[in-house]
Order: sequence, then C-alpha cells, then structure tokens
Amino acid sequence: QVQLVESGGGLVQPGGSLKLSCATSGFTFSAYAMNWYRQTPGKERELVAGISRAAGSTNYADSVKGRFTISRDNAKNTIYLQMNSLEPEDTAVYYCNARRMITRTEYWGQGTQVTVSS
Repeated sequence: QVQLVESGGGLVQPGGSLKLSCATSGFTFSAYAMNWYRQTPGKERELVAGISRAAGSTNYADSVKGRFTISRDNAKNTIYLQMNSLEPEDTAVYYCNARRMITRTEYWGQGTQVTVSS
C-alpha cells in the first residue's frame, strides 16, 4: 500500500521558518522524482519545488527561490522542504508528490496546512 504522509505544517509568523517532511512507503522511493506542490482555495495546485531521484538536481518556483530548499533522504524514504522567510502568500495546503515519468506513475499525499500570519 502506497503512503505519502506529510507533517510539519502549522501557523507561523511572517519571516519565520517551517520544515515540512513527507515520509513514504509502499513504492521504490529511489526510482521516483519527488515534488512539493501547494494549493489555495480557488486556485490550481502549483509546483513549489522538485528534486531528482538521486538528488542531483532541484528546481523551484520563482516565488520561493532563495527561501525554500528541497532535499531527500533515500535511506529514510523521506523528502523535506525547508521554508525560510515565510510570507503570507505562502499560506496554502502543501502536498507531497512522487512521479516516475517512464511508467507514468504518480502518487500524492493528503496535504499539510501552512498558515503564515501575524
């Protein structure tokens, strides 16, 4: 059974930091590129950050470059999103995504709420 479980969300003041985690099981983690997406009510889900299978490359949305860092631990089947200098515009539900292009397979977590407010 495939599981992606996000944690680490919560309420933080502007300028603060949070670190999200996504623990996975039930699939070959090292064979999948991993991504963080976010979504706010009424808007489409947007890609925040992605990391390749062996962590050799990463990519970020322009809005988070220099503030967010994605990483993965293939030994723990877990990815992370370190979020610094958070802004109210970062408020969203953050989702973990696993994607393997060659088999057109992808999985999603249930999401974790991040709220940036004073």
